[in-house]
Amino acid sequence: MSYRSGAHAFMHGAHTASPFTTGVIPFGLIAGVSAAGMGMSLTTIMGMTLLFYSGSAQIAVLQLLQNGALPVTMVITALVINLRFLMYSASLAPHLHHLPRHKTWPLSYLLADQVFALFSLRSASGELGRYAFHYYLGAAITMWLGWTLAVLAGVILGARIPEAWSLGFAIPLSFLALLIPSIRSAATLCAAVAGGTLAVLAVDLPYNLGMLTASLGGVITGLTVEHLRKNLDTARGNDAEQEAS
Repeated sequence: MSYRSGAHAFMHGAHTASPFTTGVIPFGLIAGVSAAGMGMSLTTIMGMTLLFYSGSAQIAVLQLLQNGALPVTMVITALVINLRFLMYSASLAPHLHHLPRHKTWPLSYLLADQVFALFSLRSASGELGRYAFHYYLGAAITMWLGWTLAVLAGVILGARIPEAWSLGFAIPLSFLALLIPSIRSAATLCAAVAGGTLAVLAVDLPYNLGMLTASLGGVITGLTVEHLRKNLDTARGNDAEQEAS
């Protein structure tokens, strides 16, 4: 698809991202309802939402806050959960590095899992061209609005949301929806297995440290497996060169 203008690319980005907003609505409602149930004011909740803009991290911190976890645990947990954005940024850099900082800073704030996936697919096909910024912005703003408005709706509706909706079940389902497609190698599979196993084993740790333990364990396991794989590939390459010589 070729874009006629930046506005056309922006609108197409918004259009392709709009179906994915339905996946963040349960997340946002849960975050809003949970925070309101903890006695937080509307200003505090929405300020937290705008500062975080990370559904998984925000919900995790709300849970830790409700369970009386240490502040350092909350900070480290949020940072670990959001480590994936470093990898996303490195992957997007070749396509957006030419932009001035007053454009890249907003794009970094608006980065989300769905936006990364959509942009990566379009940029890989080469169809974005000089309108990559506009497409990204359209998709990113759409997702940002969907999340922010969902949290606001959760705060306003509060306890009036029927329990029969089972919104709490949407959280593990959403995490599974993000997890399954991301398992593409032995490293990611081992990281998922290690993190899940540690989460079960460490569920009774005080201050909800089980989540932090599982997150760190999964990341360390994945990095270790990937490092071993690279070393093995290098050794095989050296052996092949020696045999050829």
